[in-house]
Order: sequence, then structure tokens, then C-alpha cells
Amino acid sequence: MSLRRTLAILLLALCAQLAWSTWRPALRPALRELPGTPAPGVLRVAAGGDEVALARLLMLWLQAFDGGPGGGMPFRALDYHALRGWLTGIADLDPRSRYPMLAATQVYGAVDDPARVRVMLDFVHARFVRDPDRHWPWLAQAAITARHRLGDLPLALRYARELRSSTSPGVLPLWATQLEAWFAQDMNELDSARALIGGLISSGRISDPRELRLLEQRLQELERKAP
Repeated sequence: MSLRRTLAILLLALCAQLAWSTWRPALRPALRELPGTPAPGVLRVAAGGDEVALARLLMLWLQAFDGGPGGGMPFRALDYHALRGWLTGIADLDPRSRYPMLAATQVYGAVDDPARVRVMLDFVHARFVRDPDRHWPWLAQAAITARHRLGDLPLALRYARELRSSTSPGVLPLWATQLEAWFAQDMNELDSARALIGGLISSGRISDPRELRLLEQRLQELERKAP
């Protein structure tokens, strides 16, 4: 049996096991343990030439993990270094996809755990460096998160400066170029999120219904928490 077929069978078996575990609540605690990320190149071999399809499948598989039965503290029990490895592997399979960065900022980065949030922000920054013009929205969100959720103004300012200096002329909307000024004026997180999400939706950059739904859910959560 070829290596490609063997890996494909293993991947299908893993997905089947995950589906069975999700269906049976008694087995959900086992989902807290993320397996290690495959060695570089293994995922491409398993993809058999269809990296985009495998990236989407793995993203669905990854999002099936949560940090506790009933969704009380979602994702908090995950090993975030392993999580970052999987997000990196998925993003490498489909470099044009924005979904790993969206999940990092709006889903996994929403936990009430500064150390885990920083792992996600670092992942987003690393992807931004590779393709600033495509991934600037997520570094903008990372800057907002660093300022308002972590209270780390130096990190937020560093991200904001990189947005201006690393993207091509005309790529950033006006509000993104003014992030440093907003931080100086202590703009609140809800106003920042409204500007970011509204700008993304109006620009047409986000067309995937799942991605739009995640953005809308995140905004609704912020509005519920607002005074």
C-alpha cells in the first residue's frame, strides 16, 4: 500500500473516531488532547494534490475540539502550542485562506487566558509577515486584542506600526492607519471591533458565510458585555 493511501486511511479513521466521540458525550473529555502536528510535508502528501480540500477538512476537525462538556469554557483546556501547530499546517496547505487567522482571532483568541491569547496573536503576526496585504485585517484585530484585552500597549503599538510599514500603499483603510492614534485616545474594544468588522464586511473581503457568521457572533458577544 502506498504512503499516500496509508495516510489517507489514517486521516479518515481519525475523523470517524472524532465524529463518534462527539456523538457520545461521555467520551468528550478525550477531545481535550490535541495530537501533535505532523512533520512538515506529511500533510501535503496526505492531500494527494488537493491541499485546499484537506485544509477545509482539517479546519472542521480542529474546531470540533473544545475545552469542556457543555461549552462552559470553550477551548481553554486545549494545548495552544499544539493548536498553533495545526493552524500553521492548515494555513500552509491553503495560503489564500483567511479562515485559520479568523479562527485564531475570533474563536481561540477569545478565551479568558492571557497566555493562550498571546500564542494566537503570535501566530497571526507570523502569518501577517508572510503576506501583509492579505492578512492585515487579522493583525489589526490582534492589535486591538493586545490593547484592550491584554492591556499590552507596547505590543499593540508594535502591531499597529507594522500594519502601516509592511503593507502596500493604498491597502489599508483609513481606520487601520489610525490605530496608533486610537490607542492613544483609549478607544474602547467595542468601537474598535465595530470599525474592524464593519470595514471587513463593506469591503467585500469576507464572502464565506461561516466567516461572516463568526464575525457577527463575536460582535454580538462584545455588545452583550458592553455597559
